[in-house]
Amino acid sequence: MPDPMTPRYIRLHARDNVAIVANDLGLPAGTRFECGLTLTTFVPQGHKVALTDIRKGEAIRRYGEVIGTASAPITAGEWVDEAKIDMPTPPPLDSLALATATPPTPEPLTGYTFEGYRNPDGSVGTKNILGISTSVQCVAGTVEFAVKRIKAELLPKYPNVDDVVALTHTYGCGVAISAPLAVVPIRTLQNIVKNPNFGGEVMVVGLGCEKLVPERLVPEGTDDAVVRMQDEAFVGFGPIVDGIMKMAEERLKTLNRRKRETCPASDLVIGLQCGGSDAFSGVTANPAVGFAADLLVRAGATVMFSEVTEVRDAIHLLTPRAATKEVGEALIREMAWYDAYLTKGDVDRSANTTPGNKKGGLANIVEKALGSIVKSGSSAIVDVLSPGERVRRKGLVFAATPASDFICGTLQLASGMTMQVFTTGRGTPYGLAAAPVIKVATRTALARRWHDLIDFDAGRIATGEATIEETGWDLFRLILDVASGRTKPWSDKWGIANALTLFNPAPVT
Repeated sequence: MPDPMTPRYIRLHARDNVAIVANDLGLPAGTRFECGLTLTTFVPQGHKVALTDIRKGEAIRRYGEVIGTASAPITAGEWVDEAKIDMPTPPPLDSLALATATPPTPEPLTGYTFEGYRNPDGSVGTKNILGISTSVQCVAGTVEFAVKRIKAELLPKYPNVDDVVALTHTYGCGVAISAPLAVVPIRTLQNIVKNPNFGGEVMVVGLGCEKLVPERLVPEGTDDAVVRMQDEAFVGFGPIVDGIMKMAEERLKTLNRRKRETCPASDLVIGLQCGGSDAFSGVTANPAVGFAADLLVRAGATVMFSEVTEVRDAIHLLTPRAATKEVGEALIREMAWYDAYLTKGDVDRSANTTPGNKKGGLANIVEKALGSIVKSGSSAIVDVLSPGERVRRKGLVFAATPASDFICGTLQLASGMTMQVFTTGRGTPYGLAAAPVIKVATRTALARRWHDLIDFDAGRIATGEATIEETGWDLFRLILDVASGRTKPWSDKWGIANALTLFNPAPVT
């Protein structure tokens, strides 16, 4: 482990002509590294320094890939900020290699288990939750009112039930319900109620006049799982709430009979996501998550990575890893669909990068994407899901979603995710009520400062305290502990969670 006062930079690939400054608080002009490179300007932590002179128009490389070209001459030792980099065009989708470098089947990882809740359909939850869904936003306030009473008056009688969650949203009416793209929010809502953490106990509260009729959200033959506020049997608000509570208690009785049992790690469905990324995301947290993802795949589990915009500029590195040509073509299909979606909105992928990303050293979406895909590890990609589709194969899966933390989390829940691993460099209190979220810090300084919000410190990789392999194994073991209920992530301890946010690319009427 190097002396923290020793000037340090991190170079990721032999072809790179830039590196990021590793020292906390950055380094001043005149700083000399052991290799002889001297800074000509102050460079903040995580930001890029030129390792050689770079001519105007010359490629700037990080991760061994081109992240842009120099907008003006850059001298060795100079801070390479976003203003000095012209962003390249995205990889063309019509000439990508498909399944040409499919990773071999890895050696199985056996003997790893967790304590989960097995469901009648064979799926396994990491939590035991009553989820009360809604068919329209109009009833959200009523459902939230009812949930407060259910938690106060009913939940204490059913100690094996972890929580009661209102699955509210802004959809259901005032929308083009029959438009082709309405399939996205509708199947999302249909699949969220099937999430394994809800134990198959479906319950929907509707208004009665909405376009998205509640029956569309429940399995066929379970119309008794619907409460309609406009039902003439309800005279007043009190009886409506009583009706919701009566149906909820019937389901709480069933859920209370669920018990944790030992299940193989192959029953896990893990979602991967990042938010508040910085230049260390692709150096520490995402490589650690990628290593853990490979371990999960070897154990037979399902692992989903997502966020189309944060994959698009690195898609040329993913299509060769497809298990089949058809999977590669499906990856291209989702990239092309999102390209068209952004074009229709008169924006492009560059709108993704936030002020916080840039302050953390990420110059553009290309650099961000190259660090983001590291979460996927090195396994073969076995399937591709369109937004809101349920998982259908074990192994590494690309679940197409926008990059928004909240929309991505909602869509991964619909796909069947029962736990999420979330990396962050800038910090976020993000959480989900329906599934545990392990938050992984890219920097030790963040993990220490947010000691009661961050669950795992991957910054040890940058400081030399641990290797990617060691950190990945530690994270893998933490995943099993959280899935078993032995360890609670901080968002669960505090009871903080973000609202569900549907992706609705269809028109609003």
